[in-house]
Amino acid sequence: MLLLRYDENGGFWATPGGSLEPGEDHSSAAAREVREELGVNGVELGPELATRSSDHLVAGRPVRQVERYYVARVHAGMVRPEAATQPDEIRGWRWWSLAELAASDQTVYPVGLSDLVVGYLRDGAPETPVELAS
Repeated sequence: MLLLRYDENGGFWATPGGSLEPGEDHSSAAAREVREELGVNGVELGPELATRSSDHLVAGRPVRQVERYYVARVHAGMVRPEAATQPDEIRGWRWWSLAELAASDQTVYPVGLSDLVVGYLRDGAPETPVELAS
């Protein structure tokens, strides 16, 4: 899996993603974010595996964040961070094996990502997206 490194909040790894633009649906936003953050054009999204919602403050104002997680298979040669147009404080990126991810003591979001992907590879996509813990 390809994860992105961020330094805020003590540092963590996370999947590509970001906010919806006005009038945009979640799958279009996911494809746009992959293009903007990794320079990958024409990514084809697979099934939606999971969702996660959380409430927190942004600039002192309450915000409800809703995340949706999709499968996207991308060849390593397609990833071109130098072509990213919105690097969004990304400090690095790395391909992880499932074993590395499961054994890591580093913070990875969403929590349970390794189990989610193992379940998908073993059983296929869930009928309805799994609700992940906040």
